[in-house]
This record gives sequence, C-alpha cells and structure tokens, in this order.
Amino acid sequence: MSRDRFERGLLRVLRPVVILALFLATAFPFLYMVTLSVRDIQELILDPGSIWPERFTLDTYVDVLTKQGFLTFMRNSAIVAVASVAVTLLISIPGAYAVARLRFFGRRQVHFLFLAVYLFPAIVLAIPLFVLFTMLGLRGSLASLILVYIAQTVPVTVYMLRNYFETVPRSVEEAAAIDGCTRLSTIWRVVLPLSKPALMATGLYAFMIAWNEFLFALLFLVEKRESWTVSLGLSQLAGSIEIPTTVLMAGSVVLTLPIVIVFFASERLLTEGLTAGAEKG
Repeated sequence: MSRDRFERGLLRVLRPVVILALFLATAFPFLYMVTLSVRDIQELILDPGSIWPERFTLDTYVDVLTKQGFLTFMRNSAIVAVASVAVTLLISIPGAYAVARLRFFGRRQVHFLFLAVYLFPAIVLAIPLFVLFTMLGLRGSLASLILVYIAQTVPVTVYMLRNYFETVPRSVEEAAAIDGCTRLSTIWRVVLPLSKPALMATGLYAFMIAWNEFLFALLFLVEKRESWTVSLGLSQLAGSIEIPTTVLMAGSVVLTLPIVIVFFASERLLTEGLTAGAEKG
C-alpha cells in the first residue's frame, strides 16, 4: 500500500469520528440542559445522575413563562434585538459602501477607526453611559439599550459589509449607472440583492449581541422589572436559592432556543456571508 492510499484511507476513517466527537462535545451540554428542563424536580433529587428522564413534564416551562415573567422578558428582548438589527443595518449599509467604493481623504484611517472601538472594554463605557442616560431620562427604558447595542454593533458590521461589498464586481454597478441608476438606486437594486448572505451574517451577529447581552441590561434596567430582557431574567433565576434547577434550565432553553432557530433557518446564507469576504475577486 502506498503512502498516499494509506493517508486517504486513514482520513476517510478519522473524518466521521472527529465530526461525531466534535458534535457530541458541542451538542451534549445543550441536550442535557433540555432534558433537565423537562424533568420532575423530585425525580432529579432522587436520581441526580440520570441523564434521560423517566417522565417528561412541561410544568417548568409554564412556570418560567407565566410565574417568572419570561413572556414579558422575551417580548422586551425581541423589541430590542429587532430594532437594533434594523437600525444597525440602516446605518452600516451606506457606511460600508462608502468605505468600499468611494475615494475620500482619510478613507483607510476611518476604516480602521471603526475597529478601534473594540479596544475599549464595555465596563469602561458603563459608568459614562449610566450618567448620560440618567441625565437624559432614558435609564429604565428599552431605548437606552437599543442605542448602546447600535453603537456596539455598527463598527464591526461596517467592517464585515465593507469586505463583502468589495467582492461585488464594479462592472455590475457601472452597467446599472449606464441604465440610469443613481448611486442610491444602484445600492438598492443591485448591491443589496447580491449581498443577501452578508446582510444575513451581519444581521444575525447584531441580533445575538442584542439578545444575549447582560451588562448594560443590568445597568440600565435593574430597577424596572417590567423592562427586563431575557438575560436579566435568567440571572434572577440563577441567583435565587428558591428556584429549582429544572426551572433554571427551562429559562436557559428559552434564552438559547430563539438564537438556535434563527441560526439554522439562515445557516446557508450565514455561511456564505461569513466566507465570501475572505478573498477579493
């Protein structure tokens, strides 16, 4: 047997083994969290080492969604996340296109200045933003979170979209200009339809930031429970010794499941959007 045939055969055997091992390592914690969330608390106390429950129950989810107020928290998180994604894309699309296509003084400096925002940890900005929003009367409102999340996501979405816009052939835009399209109509009719994968990738990134973020939600909304987001509500469950573990796991599933559903629904476009800007052509 030649070395090439041996290596090919070995890789053919190892590939499914490695994929299965990585799948189990990543999926097992989530699956275990789901099984815990549908177990009866008495059964868990009597047999804590058992992975698969003998009897399934959805009482934990009823408790989380009604008694613990997670329906309200999910509504608040959805409002914040959708508004953040919409405004972020509305700002990022023309900004990224300008950096990718237009020539102006300081273009390279502006491009890297967007990423420089991430040199500052969030905790450094927390106190100034807390004082500012208190003076403006926005503390305790969802609008304050939306503004913070937009400021957090716009720089990196501009960077991501800029890399993708540079892969769109200039000849397509030139053909649209010959047909009488203005710059804005070219973006709307030509660039955006070709950039759906990148828009999905950046939109999902902004959505995950807004849905999962905890620090600023705690800072601005802790005094107003009816405005809490899901992450803040889950921290309340985790910090209470009166809440059963099964209810806590049900809250964790409620927090995680929307992201998982959105990810798998848009997986194809997301993968294309993340990889398309890797090479220019």
